[in-house]
Amino acid sequence: MSGTRTISPTARYWIGFQRTKRIGPVRLARLTDHFGSIESAWNAPVADLRLVLDEHSVDSLTAVRRAYDPDAEIERIERLDIAVTTLDQPDYPRLLAEIPNPPAVLYYKGTLDEGDINAVGMVGTRRCTPYGRQIAHGMASELAAAGVTVVSGLALGIDGQAHRGALDGGGRTLAILGSGVDIIYPSSHRELAEKVMARGAVISDYPPGTKPDARNFPPRNRIIAGLSRGVVVVESPIRSGALITVDFAADYGRDVYCVPGNALSEASAGCHRVIRDGGRLVATATDLLEDLGITAPESGQAVQQAFPMTDAERHLFNYIRWEPQYIDEIAASAGLPAHECGAMLTMLELKGAVRDTGGLHFVRV
Repeated sequence: MSGTRTISPTARYWIGFQRTKRIGPVRLARLTDHFGSIESAWNAPVADLRLVLDEHSVDSLTAVRRAYDPDAEIERIERLDIAVTTLDQPDYPRLLAEIPNPPAVLYYKGTLDEGDINAVGMVGTRRCTPYGRQIAHGMASELAAAGVTVVSGLALGIDGQAHRGALDGGGRTLAILGSGVDIIYPSSHRELAEKVMARGAVISDYPPGTKPDARNFPPRNRIIAGLSRGVVVVESPIRSGALITVDFAADYGRDVYCVPGNALSEASAGCHRVIRDGGRLVATATDLLEDLGITAPESGQAVQQAFPMTDAERHLFNYIRWEPQYIDEIAASAGLPAHECGAMLTMLELKGAVRDTGGLHFVRV
């Protein structure tokens, strides 16, 4: 699949039906089966439509056909540099096409790729802990480095870390929006969205110009689940949109994975309930890759074998935790001058043993 902006001739009709409130995937399938094509269904006389649809649906479609200008809509979409794929097109994501009642139209910015068949959804709470941020970023980075496309929702918290991790891992990531792809939400993630478009895509089944609304987000979670071979929850309280994605994944027969957290942490209470109810426990990307049958690259291990830690670096490494610590705190714990600690942390980062999470806060890798 490529990111071409050429829009298929039939897209205008799919978009027209998408705008018709009383015609969803089931009625649309009935129409295309009866009339033989989406174009014939769109242009069918009212009397023929009554053979397939109830009177209210016919009235709704008739009203849309009067108000909707297909050429003007396609021109608007092209002007916004938005790509469109529909259920009848070869670039429509194969996994998503398998779910019950898949969205008939997808708008996207970026590229779709055949490799996205190996995709994993990663979701979690917006109010994540430092532990959750580290796990999401690290796991997404390793998955992406192994050729797995990371799918998430561009939200604050775990979603954002999943996208950043995938980008840092040199791989692809897809962001599913609860708005039109021309309206990035949250606005603080506009720069992140641009990076996602360069190495994947932002995707929505909502038409351009659709503003983010609370009611839009639960339905978009079905697309995250539908695009993914499995969904992993990193942190989630009992009440969370992430668990809606879990429900969709289970309904679609997709594997559900959860990262365990502190038994007393509210941020992980939802994960623990999913594990109790049959979700698979995963602690590392390796666990997930093994379950998916994908071999992870060993480049990081090779670097550490080629450039082993010195005794002094190993001493310092013993004082570095899985949670971010400020450099001065690490230096004090290890009994080292700050400048000496900083130099060794730089070497340990080059060797792939630690990572700067930002602001000179370091964690183990």
